[in-house]
Amino acid sequence: MSLLTSFLKDKKNSPLTPSISAIGEDVSIDVLKGLFPIRNYDSEKLLAFASGLKSEIFPEKTALFHAGELTDSALYLLDGCVSLSDGNGKSYEIASGTGPAKFPLSSGAKHTTTAIAKTKVSVLRVSQKIMSSKYAPASELSKLVIPTELAKNKLLNSFAHYYLNEELEIPSLPGIALKLQHAMQQDIGVADAVKIIQLDPVISAKLIGLANSPLYVSVVPAKSCLEAVNRIGLNAARNLVIALSLGRVFKSNSPLLNKYADKIWKQSLHIATISHVLSATTKQCNPQEALLAGLTCDIGAVPFLSFVAKLPKDYYSEADIELALPCVKGPVGYKILLDWGFSEDFLKVPLYSEDWYQNNSEEMSLTDIVVLSRLHSKIGQGASELPTITSIPAASKLKDFTLSPENSLGLLHEAKQQINDAMKALSN
Repeated sequence: MSLLTSFLKDKKNSPLTPSISAIGEDVSIDVLKGLFPIRNYDSEKLLAFASGLKSEIFPEKTALFHAGELTDSALYLLDGCVSLSDGNGKSYEIASGTGPAKFPLSSGAKHTTTAIAKTKVSVLRVSQKIMSSKYAPASELSKLVIPTELAKNKLLNSFAHYYLNEELEIPSLPGIALKLQHAMQQDIGVADAVKIIQLDPVISAKLIGLANSPLYVSVVPAKSCLEAVNRIGLNAARNLVIALSLGRVFKSNSPLLNKYADKIWKQSLHIATISHVLSATTKQCNPQEALLAGLTCDIGAVPFLSFVAKLPKDYYSEADIELALPCVKGPVGYKILLDWGFSEDFLKVPLYSEDWYQNNSEEMSLTDIVVLSRLHSKIGQGASELPTITSIPAASKLKDFTLSPENSLGLLHEAKQQINDAMKALSN
């Protein structure tokens, strides 16, 4: 049997009913087409995966898995009802046929919850290896792949031709950010960095405001750019200068396209500030880098919107733009950040930050932080068809920190004002 159908062998006895299963029925392609992210595979791969695939049956009160257990498999609930509880005693239920049942009950290297069968249940167990993007159809990271269902999309095909012919107009890193980045490669000190930052009075003022925001709590406010840089540190200041200047990249002369750019920028701001708060609290990623990663996660939309702005208005519809954006953002964003000289940790963010089941590192990465922040942001907006935040691989990498599916992330609820103030400082 291929790696797609390998099963986890190690079991752990439940304090309730031992987790011994009976072999269930064959799992059809129609069932697989309703499960995220398996349903994203092409028909040929789905057909191969479904061959000989069977469900597992567990009786009521069976412990399917325990919080803290290591695992290399993911379980989908096909029939019945399951109760999941975290280490803090908070619990919730998932029933078959509902939105949450379309996603795995757990998919990280370590279970973050304990799952108990409330009724007799039927589950599908799959290898986590098929959940990861790197097992999707192979392509170079910057290659633009057009899904079969969009093969006849005129707008997307036109952009693909433009992109493949290396005609893409990559936006320049804003001047002040570029100057500071180049200067810091020469090991300059704080005083010299401040001189460069002050060449742009708007960015300088924003940096002082951000240093005095709730993200950097201090009794004595910074009154000058020098005090602000001394407070937050030189590397953090560089990242924040880049972050503060990125808003200029998200601009278009077209009112219609500017609407899209503005929406994407505001969404990036929200994701970025959540990323900062989450990183600062968990202490597993640099908060300033997490902030910048959040702001650049959808940067790939910019050249695409610039391309569309040059086309006749009757060449495309708003629906065409909506369908094309998810296809272009990742590879184009990768190419932009590569051109701007960002590190490998940042390059992966545009590619994988919308993939709930990306799992490209054992330790918490910037991509993991942005994925968690994007999911929380979507949950807060009431988006449908989302996995529970405790069930994705990124959640299992958190140390000494528990996520709550009841309010997505209790910490962020408490930090609501902090997030709002930071967003205001970044967007003004």
